[in-house]
Amino acid sequence: MTYNSLILSIATFVYGLAAVFYIFAMVFRKETPGWIATWIMLTAWLGNTAGILLRWVESYYVSGGQGYAPFSNMYESMVFFGWTIAGIYLFVEYRYRNRTIGALAAPLACLALAYAALGEDKTIQPLIPALQSNWLIAHVITCFLGYAAFAVAFAVSIMYLSTSSSDLHRDRETTLRIPSAEVLDELTHQLGMFGFLFLTAGIITGAVWAKQAWTRYWSWDPKETWSLITWLIYAALLHFRMMRGWRGKRIALLSIIGFLAVLFTYFGVNYWLAGLHSYGSPS
Repeated sequence: MTYNSLILSIATFVYGLAAVFYIFAMVFRKETPGWIATWIMLTAWLGNTAGILLRWVESYYVSGGQGYAPFSNMYESMVFFGWTIAGIYLFVEYRYRNRTIGALAAPLACLALAYAALGEDKTIQPLIPALQSNWLIAHVITCFLGYAAFAVAFAVSIMYLSTSSSDLHRDRETTLRIPSAEVLDELTHQLGMFGFLFLTAGIITGAVWAKQAWTRYWSWDPKETWSLITWLIYAALLHFRMMRGWRGKRIALLSIIGFLAVLFTYFGVNYWLAGLHSYGSPS
């Protein structure tokens, strides 16, 4: 096991520990476990950061001095996915001074790294020619910032739908209060908008990269097609919100459907549909 894999494995367990403390704090309405959970989550995120940077450094030794950003395969992308989920969640917690969403967001970050550790090859390998481009960094970062925002929006939407109206307004004086229905609804919208902007940027950078690698901007590859479907779902969410005034359950349900489309775009296409993209199997 390389040093980066060891650090990332530890970060996985630390994310899991943060999830336990967030859930305990939310269920028992205790401030101290919630405060501890935040610091554990931050520690895990910093460990996640260190693991990504160390893997980047180690790639230079494997590639004969030509290192690359660690976004080139399923393992590395899942690690980055966990990092972006945790980072966006920590910002939301800081912005809204609320820890209850961590009970759902921390498990998502933990699951991303756990899936990477248990189900994917951790070996650092030289990049195939199609991936030897600076567009790799721009495309992956923008896409996964969008995906992570949708993941946190999914957690917020689950909380909205699973909590009664009375629960949504109690314990307002603490950081462990369940946010009001209005706050959860607005947060879903804001995260959806943030994710939509970055997914749009990801599709554009991917098209430019495709032109460079495969001589055409768009080929209706399964990954491209499902990325467009996902984009259309979130475009519909924003349209109905701003033009039709949709609120509450309808927006939460669209957010959940959108994230399911994200998961299929990321996992289903990679493993079940043949295409040009290499995360599931070599192209």
